[in-house]
Amino acid sequence: MLRLFFALLASSTLLVACADTETYPLSGEECTANDPVLDLDAADCTVPGV
Repeated sequence: MLRLFFALLASSTLLVACADTETYPLSGEECTANDPVLDLDAADCTVPGV
């Protein structure tokens, strides 16, 4: 089970490392200076109930 975890972790890391920085990975939309996600802070990304 631990091997599967590390294999998934390594493959997702490789996919992210190869991502184009000019477009969003899932939608393919172009990144612009007016994107609302640029205003997000790490504190905005919390798990509800934790």
